[in-house]
Amino acid sequence: MTLIPTFDDWQRTPATCQGGVVALGNFDGVHRGHQALLADAGKHAKALGAPLVALTFEPHPRRFFVPDTGPFRLTLAPAKLRLLAQHGVQAVLAQRFDATFAALSADAFIEDVLLKGLGARHVVCGYDFTFGARRGGNVERLRAEGKARGFGVTVLEPVMREGEIYSSTRIREALRAGWASEAAELLGHSWEIEGTVELGDQRGRTIGFPTANVALGEHLRPRFGVYAVRVFVDGTWRNAVANLGRRPTFGKLQENFEIHLFDFSDDLYGQTLRVALVDFIRPEMKFAGLDQLKAQIAADGQAAKAILAAP
Repeated sequence: MTLIPTFDDWQRTPATCQGGVVALGNFDGVHRGHQALLADAGKHAKALGAPLVALTFEPHPRRFFVPDTGPFRLTLAPAKLRLLAQHGVQAVLAQRFDATFAALSADAFIEDVLLKGLGARHVVCGYDFTFGARRGGNVERLRAEGKARGFGVTVLEPVMREGEIYSSTRIREALRAGWASEAAELLGHSWEIEGTVELGDQRGRTIGFPTANVALGEHLRPRFGVYAVRVFVDGTWRNAVANLGRRPTFGKLQENFEIHLFDFSDDLYGQTLRVALVDFIRPEMKFAGLDQLKAQIAADGQAAKAILAAP
């Protein structure tokens, strides 16, 4: 993983990150639309001989304004940083989105954040980008200020596939339907849940299928059920089968994301795993007893192996 400079306050922008081209957005998922924006920003950075800096927000503004909303993130901060780096970003201002920042006017966002803080020479954003308190600023305002203040502005038009805009909303809909491969096509990469392996009730190992219980955190909850997955462990992608849900056979109410890695027996407690969803196998089911459950788990494993072996 490439580590790039990351900071959380525009007032503490390192000198090496100033005077660059700034890509603006939440970048949740870093999907194909975001990738087109970053590629365009990269061309401007190369032409200017300037660094490419992404300005994004943590927590996601939706979490700040609607704190009781359910989990909806496609990428948490570590994954977003990794993906941004893969697409040419050289530094990230993951601006801390709090009451003070939310109260900044559109004028202050341009004057203080973009110009005084980042020293932006050129900014690139999507057609629907808004900024400032109560979304007081839009792309027309940004263009006008750029012309008046001497910084370049590029507004990217919608990036489409078969008449449909690539969007984080559409990807969330696909995942909630269990369409992991469709989500991957929209993203341009597999969708991953990245979390720490927590101590579960260790029931799996008693029935011959030990599992790693991965924390879901703020990740969107895709459709409950069983998935063929690949897991990044110790620098290697390994095949596995995963169950996401509340385990109704055991009367559980808490959500669990349990991973059974094939031909693997190492202790994973406390490690952070990346789990890429490949394909949906079946919805969550309640079984009459352990024998029926064990038979289904074995069948799920075979189904996952077949899916993951396909070219």
